Amino acid sequence: MTQSKLGDAVGLTFQQIQKYERGSNRIGSSRLYEFAKALDVPVSFFFDEMPSNALSGRPMSGRGRKGFGEAGTPFDQEKDPLIKRETLELMRAYYKIREDRVRKRIFEMVKAVGAVSHAAALGGGKHRRSAHGD
Repeated sequence: MTQSKLGDAVGLTFQQIQKYERGSNRIGSSRLYEFAKALDVPVSFFFDEMPSNALSGRPMSGRGRKGFGEAGTPFDQEKDPLIKRETLELMRAYYKIREDRVRKRIFEMVKAVGAVSHAAALGGGKHRRSAHGD
């Protein structure tokens, strides 16, 4: 999407968008929300590359609450794969597959690989021999 199109979508000029992109202007939460809606991504999309400990331990000013990155908060991205960029990209790619049969086979394959991986993790990561002695 061009800066002009994004600007039109959120009611700004492309010059204002450039200032946000370069970091000349700070982006407030409401503006970030508008950008996320215009780009059809969750707000968390903009934080996916941020180190997991970047927000932890920083108290919210004047409120006496726990830091943003602590367990159980909406900002605990490592615990919720549904808000990761990878999940969004995977879902978009998956639904671009027009053939229902192919999409269903990929779905079943991913479920099977996930189940095997999960079972291996629960079993201490040991490789188990198959019934065929592999």
